[in-house]
Parts: sequence; structure tokens; C-alpha cells
Amino acid sequence: MRRWYYLLLLAFANASFAAPNSSRMDEMERILAERGLIAHLQDVRHDMADRTTELVSTAMGFIGVPYRRGGTNAETGFDCSGFVRAIYEQAKGLALPRVAKEQAAATEVIDKKDLRPGDLVFFNTMRRAFSHVGIYLGDGKFIHAPRTGASVRVEDMRVSYWQSRFNGARRVADEQAADEIAAFARQK
Repeated sequence: MRRWYYLLLLAFANASFAAPNSSRMDEMERILAERGLIAHLQDVRHDMADRTTELVSTAMGFIGVPYRRGGTNAETGFDCSGFVRAIYEQAKGLALPRVAKEQAAATEVIDKKDLRPGDLVFFNTMRRAFSHVGIYLGDGKFIHAPRTGASVRVEDMRVSYWQSRFNGARRVADEQAADEIAAFARQK
């Protein structure tokens, strides 16, 4: 039952951007209104936007930290997956797996056109899928710890190097939002 509410709310949120005048959206809105969930949906939207802003600003605060293979902290340096893991842990309190390939496997597959700030972007930089990861910032840009001799920086995914190596996009499920929605729905 919990997942049903969560999926319904997410569908409503996505439909409100995709087709503002559709009868399907009207039906979802009616169902949510009957259950008293519209106000809660708006609260969750704002909360998620605040968390995404926090995640992106946290990541931007590490620009210039040197790359270090196997690195997991700002004091000694980051590798790509160590950087992503540290940012999600600090900004959202979520512990992602340590390796880029495992981060890809543990997150929700999304289409490149559906990328939002805070989503993960994966690249094949070592002749194997999901060998590099960064955090999407919006407007085709992402932040990452690129390679030995470099430091955490922002780059454009549209340049040929990154375009030709793009492996996919993933979204980190926000279990807390799902739990909040489910708890509110149980109260009704």
C-alpha cells in the first residue's frame, strides 16, 4: 500500500509538469484531494527541492579537492565514487555503495532527458561500463573527481569526450520522502 501512494504522488508530480491540462492529471488530483494528500505533496516537493539544493551546494563546496585513487574524504582527496558517496552521505545522510558500478546498480535507471540536479551520471572511461560517476548539476553540467593530477571540478556533458563515453543516468531514491508519504497516508 505504501508504494502505491508513493507512486501515485510521483506520477502526479511528473504529470503536472508534462501535461498540465490532461484528464489523467485531473483524476489524480481528485484522488489526492479526496485523501487529503495535495498539501502534503506540495510539502514533499519543497522538501525535495531543498535537499537537492543542499546536495548541489555541498558538492560545489568541494571544487578544487585533489583526485586520489581510492580517496573518500576532502582531507586526503577523492576518487569519483568516493566523492559521490561522501556528498550523498553529508547532504542527505544516505550511504551509497563505494564503487561506481555498484552505485549504478543500487540506483533507479532514468532517461538522459529526465536528468535533474542531484542525479548521477555514469561514463565508460576505462573500457568498462560504469567506470566513472559524477553528480548532475543541470544545464548539461556535472561535478566529479576526474583523474589523477586533477581536482574536483564542473564539466559539460555535451563535449565530445563525455558524450561518447556516457553510460547512463540514475536517480537515488529518497526513502525518507517515501516513508513520509506513507506515514501521512496511513494517518488518513
